[in-house]
Amino acid sequence: MKLQGSCHCGAVKFSVESNTPYPFSRCYCSTCRKLNGGGGYTINIMAEAGTLKVEGEENIAVYRSALNDRGRYEEDGRGYSRRHFCKTCGTMLWNHNPLYAQWIYPFASCIDTPLPIAPEHRHTMLMHKQPWVEVAEGPGETHHRQYADTGIEDWHRERGLYGKL
Repeated sequence: MKLQGSCHCGAVKFSVESNTPYPFSRCYCSTCRKLNGGGGYTINIMAEAGTLKVEGEENIAVYRSALNDRGRYEEDGRGYSRRHFCKTCGTMLWNHNPLYAQWIYPFASCIDTPLPIAPEHRHTMLMHKQPWVEVAEGPGETHHRQYADTGIEDWHRERGLYGKL
């Protein structure tokens, strides 16, 4: 599925191909929560980095956190996630980690293409959730103190949703 995204002010527009476009996984880690705002979590989807096309690249800045909620980064810096955002309006656009160079992780909040509705939701890094944040309960809502055992691609494949759109 071709995804089109943009920042709030329109200085950055991008497109990217994704076989995993269902916005199902909500991350409550301090980095996602503080940098992306919203309901105390962020929703990343996954796309193929080699298909990324950007207009307004000169308006993009990159933030590389010195801390993460796992308490470690690789000493060579390869494990540092790089969050790309519009330096004009601050919209978070995508996350990229050199350890997984073939992927970028667009923030669902900046995707302009209508995304499919996820049949269920996964809530991760709940050990870092703020007390005021309400987490959905019930059928189709799974909860994980840290990360789930399966990644974005696996989740889509297990439900027959990989590459369907």
